[in-house]
This record gives sequence, structure tokens and C-alpha cells, in this order.
Amino acid sequence: MPADPRYPRRSSASPDRPLRVGVQLPEVERDVRWPELLDLARRAEDVGLDSVWVGDHLLYRFADGSTRGPWEAWSLLAALAASTSRVTLGPLVACTAFRNPAMLAKEATTLDEISGGRFVLGLGAGWNPVEFAAFGLPFDHRIARFEEAFTIIRSLLREGAVDFAGQYFSARDCELVPRGPTPGGPALLIGSIGPRMLAATAPHVDAWNAWFADTGNTPDGAAAAAGPLATALSAAGRASDEVVRTVAVLLQLPGGAGRTMGDTSESQQVRPLAGPPEELAAGLRAYADAGITEVQLVLDPITADSIEALRPVLAALDA
Repeated sequence: MPADPRYPRRSSASPDRPLRVGVQLPEVERDVRWPELLDLARRAEDVGLDSVWVGDHLLYRFADGSTRGPWEAWSLLAALAASTSRVTLGPLVACTAFRNPAMLAKEATTLDEISGGRFVLGLGAGWNPVEFAAFGLPFDHRIARFEEAFTIIRSLLREGAVDFAGQYFSARDCELVPRGPTPGGPALLIGSIGPRMLAATAPHVDAWNAWFADTGNTPDGAAAAAGPLATALSAAGRASDEVVRTVAVLLQLPGGAGRTMGDTSESQQVRPLAGPPEELAAGLRAYADAGITEVQLVLDPITADSIEALRPVLAALDA
């Protein structure tokens, strides 16, 4: 394990917690305004959660013709960084196709500064063709475009400069100044289980994430989903424990009746983790036993009451 890992491996709220626990804020479940989002983030910090995450999407269109969209992720993250003091913050995950990669690196180091080093840059290639078409973004060659974007982003964040000319992106004699407070830039997290994405990023990332649909929402599924990561790390000559494993977990609390999400495919239909606080804590502890360092809770329902209901869960987990 690195002597000074960039990605936090311990809870910021409790030294006895077996894994870090974060929460994803609402996206398109309902029309959620800034005052409520701010309240949810501050409650998350107050109840003892370790991180707060924001989805990075632009537009969803459903089978019945209705549309929903979230707020722009980077503006929201900047506001949250200035309004909280302890929790780690990040996009889960930022789509590299939505922004010029050099500008994305500039935004990331600015958020590192605003948050005082609490920012994690989660990255992915995107998946939803509706928002690509609606906002005039190319959907073809997504992985090839990601590979070039990732080269520019991680070079700027890690080294402060890059001179790159690719087929899709360029950053010629580009420098990133000033630099944020985290030496070498904020932690990089890759949100993918694809072999090609993992091969491109395994030599460089600090953390990995899988969505609950990719794990079946179970600890055993999470361990299995991390298998391709271990393969990619070995090929890159890195030790398996150099990269933190994180997974999203669908957790249902009283009042939950299914969470509206942008991806409505059958793969999203998994059994949520549910039950009394002690049972929920045991379920989360099982992820730690499976080698997971952090879970990002996708709460059903995602409300202030649900976040408050996590207090006894975290107390049981810490015990």
C-alpha cells in the first residue's frame, strides 16, 4: 500500500468504522432545489457520513416521452465544497465527453482548492446517447475519446503540464497554474468494469468504482466485479492494494418505493439492502469483508429523513 495514499482509506468521522460510507445526492427522482441539496449535504456531514457524491448527467428521456434532468454537476460541487467542511466530494462519475479535457482538469484543481483537498475526480466515458445528441456531443468512439481525454487530464493534474495532439483532443504546451493543495492533484477514480477502460487507467488511478447494477448489489458481486481491475493492475505492474475499491449500494429505508433513475434498463432492477439499523450495518460490514474500502449509498427515498435515519446505522457500524 502506498505510504501516503491520495484517496482516503479511513473514515473521517469514526476511527472504528470498517469502511467509508458516503451518499449520492438526488438526481432526477424529483425536482430538488438548491436549498434542499445544501440541507442534505450538511445533514450527511452532521450524521457522520464520509463523502457526498453528485451524478454528472444532462438529460434523460423516458419511454412515455417525459424528460428529466439534473443540475450541472460541477457548479453544484463547487457550491457544496464551499458549504461543507469535512466530507469528501466528487462526481460519480464525470463524463469526459461533456467538457474539454484540459478545462476539466482546470475545474478539478479549482475544486481541490475550494474544498481544501477534499475533492475526488471520478471519471467515465458516459453511456446515455440521449444527452449526447441533445447537447451536440459525439457518441462515436467513446473509449478512444476517453483515452485521449484521460491522458490530458491526468498529465495536467499529476505533472502540471502537457503537450498533446490526438485525433480527438489536443492540449499544446498547456500548463495548470495555480495548483491546488493536494500534491500531484486530486485523487483519480475510474468508474468502469470494462477491460479497455481499466487497461488505460489502471497505471494511474487511485480508486475504482462499480455501480450497484454491476455488482448485483451484493458484497460477493462487488468482489467479482473487481476481478478485471486486479487483472489490469497486474498487467500495469501495480500491487492490487494500490487502488481503492468503492461501490455504489442501493439501500432502502422506510418510505422507499423504488428510486427513479435515468437508466431504466432491467440491469438496474436489483434487490435493495433493507432492514433495521443493525441489519443494515451488518450488510455494509460485509462489503468491508469483501475488500471494499468505501460504499456510496443510493438511498430510497433520498430525503432528509432518510439521511437522519442513517445515524443508528452508522452507530452500529462503528460499534
